Amino acid sequence: MLTFLMVLDAIISIGLIGAILGQEAKSGGMGGMDGSSDTAFSGPVRGMDALLARVTIVLAVLFAVITIIIAKMVS
Repeated sequence: MLTFLMVLDAIISIGLIGAILGQEAKSGGMGGMDGSSDTAFSGPVRGMDALLARVTIVLAVLFAVITIIIAKMVS
């Protein structure tokens, strides 16, 4: 069971990395301090970015829960 959870955790982490890297940048970093660039709060997220945002949240929660379960099983 522990091995299965560890493999599942690794697969979820790879998916999480992919979901994060697939999202578009929301701001211009330090260049956005003058207020001229788009920010994360400038409007609704649509299309593929909305899907990737939801997938990121789901995968992050699964990763955290499985990691905590693994930690409880090992200790």
